[in-house]
Amino acid sequence: MRLPLRDNLPFVTVVLVHNGRQLEIPNVLIDTGSGGTIFAADDVDAIGITPQGEDVLRHVHGVGGSEVVFMRRVEQLRVGEFAHSNFEIEVGGMDYGFDIRGILGMDFLLAAGARIDLERMTIEFKSGT
Repeated sequence: MRLPLRDNLPFVTVVLVHNGRQLEIPNVLIDTGSGGTIFAADDVDAIGITPQGEDVLRHVHGVGGSEVVFMRRVEQLRVGEFAHSNFEIEVGGMDYGFDIRGILGMDFLLAAGARIDLERMTIEFKSGT
């Protein structure tokens, strides 16, 4: 699938499925420098992903600073035709000062067997799991 660039960064649209509800999230950055996959709490609230009393909060750190996140396992995370079932995501504020609604990190990219071709600006995945 083609990787559109915005501000010289590769973005995709992701579909999350949680408790039978589906949410399409645009403006998700493909980030090989991020260990985890994270989505904005304001977005995923629409399909019932909210903090629960038993959640363990984690601090994640990156180039842009740090933030507190909680973890949630989703039924499916889909990018184009590729779908990964029973995948754990991070959920946080994601207030980075520009329109980014998620980060597709190395945890997903490795699990998906992603192959990124920067010359052609494409990403391909192994068969879905």
